[in-house]
Amino acid sequence: MTEDSEKGIHGMKVLIQNGHVLDPVTSRNGVYDVLVEDDKIVKVEKGITAEADKVIDAEGCYVMPGFVDLHVHFRDPGLEYKETLKTGGEAAVHGGVTTVCAMPNTKPVIDNGVKISEVQNRAKKESKTNVLQLGSVTIGQMGEDLADIKGMAREGCVGISEDGKSVMNASLYSKGMRAAKEAGMIVFAHCEDITMVEGGVMNADARAEELGLKGITNAVEDVIVARDILLAKETGVQLHLCHCSTADSVKMLREAKKDGIHVTGEVCPHHFILTSDDIISDDGNFKMNPPLRTQADVDALIEGLKDGTMDVIATDHAPHAAAEKNRSMKLASFGIVGLETSAALTYTELVDKGILTPMQMVEKMSTNPAKILGLTDKGSVSEGKTADLVIFDPRKEYEIDKNTFFSKGKNTPFHGWKVKGEVACTMVGGKVVYEGGQIID
Repeated sequence: MTEDSEKGIHGMKVLIQNGHVLDPVTSRNGVYDVLVEDDKIVKVEKGITAEADKVIDAEGCYVMPGFVDLHVHFRDPGLEYKETLKTGGEAAVHGGVTTVCAMPNTKPVIDNGVKISEVQNRAKKESKTNVLQLGSVTIGQMGEDLADIKGMAREGCVGISEDGKSVMNASLYSKGMRAAKEAGMIVFAHCEDITMVEGGVMNADARAEELGLKGITNAVEDVIVARDILLAKETGVQLHLCHCSTADSVKMLREAKKDGIHVTGEVCPHHFILTSDDIISDDGNFKMNPPLRTQADVDALIEGLKDGTMDVIATDHAPHAAAEKNRSMKLASFGIVGLETSAALTYTELVDKGILTPMQMVEKMSTNPAKILGLTDKGSVSEGKTADLVIFDPRKEYEIDKNTFFSKGKNTPFHGWKVKGEVACTMVGGKVVYEGGQIID
């Protein structure tokens, strides 16, 4: 154990000075100092004079609660050539993400308590970020028999998901929802009617025809969104809609909330920024599930983020090996990496353009996802909370360079994009884990 990590156990103090604190929970929105001791925030005040082991000058930067990403794929166990708990964790803290929900479509699929426990225990040792491992709804994600939902809940699993596909048997899914409700778990829904995909690789529109590629219609998502909302209404389970991409998804979520159904929704940066018109050639890096839609869909998603219908910005970070992506969309794997670009893209495309305030960015990326998960110690820069913090410099302008990613996956359509806003420092549990472009051990 290093001297520093020993200090961390016995009273390491970090003082962040002169930063602009953004905290939706206390409504703090101004320049304050933040004192951290051990793993907790102990003071948020102006002009703190306490002695500290480390002082960080955050002048001109925002001090935000660490981002909570409800939707990532760390590929570990079994697909470590794409990503590992270690590389995924490094990518996360590079992007200011201090807690992630890892999807269960690994090899083997995470479908019982023993597997939950194994991943979470390994993550504590191997990952720089907090990893909440989700379990699958059915055994092996085969859609035939329910997974060990009670056993996974006993090991601290917060939710279940069949991510990467939908449970197509509505009766079985309803039983899974009831079991999740009973265990106090969330159902994370990947909304896709797999019988309607029929080999589609991008949005079904004029651009798909131009490129000679098979399309995926909006209805592929929409019919399952409708079904899942109705099942959530019937079962009373807490439902979270992953990676919403269509105007009708937003509309249905808005109505469901008015109806008092316990449902929330997330949008990914690629879905609120890009459209199918951005796909100018048959490039596998633009292949994602759900696909990039039309401008009308993008406008609806942005409106949903503005009016609070869409609660969360998540990434659906889905790393693949270069050979799986650098090919025709017909053959490429679905997926895009996002952990290291989401904060900059959100700031550039939504905050800097005046669509969201900086405070709303924090709500969507930290406070709301923490609330959804019931993490009362996270999502806030206030006394007594866990010191998961991000120092974000809104002045920094640069080009996204996939070669600087800590993730094994470099599959992004945003390589070379000009953005504004950079994560300068990330703190997890009171320990600085990323600073100045470096992972800190």
